[in-house]
Amino acid sequence: MIHTRSLTKDFVVSRHETVHAVRGISLDIEPGELVAVLGPNGAGKTTTLRMLTTLIAPTSGSATVAGYDVVAHPAQVRHHIGYVGQGNAAGHNQRAVDELVTQGVVYGLDRRSARRRADELFEALDLTALRTRKVADLSGGQRRRLDVAMGLVHAPSLLFLDEPSTGLDPHNRANLWEHVLRMRADALASTGEPMTIVLTTHYLDEADTMAERVVVVDHGEVIADDTAEALKTDLAGDRVVLETARPDDGARLAQLVSRADGVREVGTDETSTGGTQVTARVTDGPALLPALLRAADHAGVPVATAQVHRPTLDDVFLALTGRSLREPGTTDHATARATEGAALSGKDAA
Repeated sequence: MIHTRSLTKDFVVSRHETVHAVRGISLDIEPGELVAVLGPNGAGKTTTLRMLTTLIAPTSGSATVAGYDVVAHPAQVRHHIGYVGQGNAAGHNQRAVDELVTQGVVYGLDRRSARRRADELFEALDLTALRTRKVADLSGGQRRRLDVAMGLVHAPSLLFLDEPSTGLDPHNRANLWEHVLRMRADALASTGEPMTIVLTTHYLDEADTMAERVVVVDHGEVIADDTAEALKTDLAGDRVVLETARPDDGARLAQLVSRADGVREVGTDETSTGGTQVTARVTDGPALLPALLRAADHAGVPVATAQVHRPTLDDVFLALTGRSLREPGTTDHATARATEGAALSGKDAA
């Protein structure tokens, strides 16, 4: 469904400054996959999506989407995809139904078919009661569901979602995803294949629970690509935390832990209660913990507390880069302005 090789995008900000937003991304996404693209602000996620959706042209490299080259055949690409960007797509002073019907007409539906399709989407996304309201009068969650409806009006086989739930409260986030996943399942029932979805998100729990595959991007490059579970197991591992009952036992306990199979690294910290906390990054924490406790007991090193922490995708990014995905973003404002200007130019040309 998506095939890219060495895809790059540079923005010339001034005579003496060029921003390398995307630095050679090679990616293959099969039909029916749900793929999450993660990375800090400024990593190149949105710029990559805008190239794949034909809003901006690559500087170099190649990309085909739904079988069509994004540079040579942009109209065919747009016909096969839906795109939900970070901003609201509908005009604030327009009625929801008018915006959705107009979107259908733009994609080649006659007005009667566009109205029928709009009714289907309003019902599927729980918006029927709001169809005649102005967009400005809708809540944030309702607007995002309308954005999704506009991206789906022409029944695309591939849907791009750029941070679809940013700014929504947990209830509205869950509600939005419930509707998206239901429509993906409906596509499977009607066509025999689920809709392909590519999303960017800063909510790690979304990527962890929703996506079948996670692609991690940093500094415009893909640095990891696998299932969430495989990335957490291979790159982060579980964290076992043991606390000694006596302050002088810290070194002995750390030595015992370091000799156990499956232990990757061990660290120690003094606790406020006078004991020592031994932290180990391990391959399989639940299986290893009983063995560690038996070894400590056999060696006469009493353990006061023991915990196992399962890894998160933030731990994966920390292991890959040495910093957290949750740290404040470092968005390059020059990149953002240049990207936005290029995207708007692309829309005007279309």
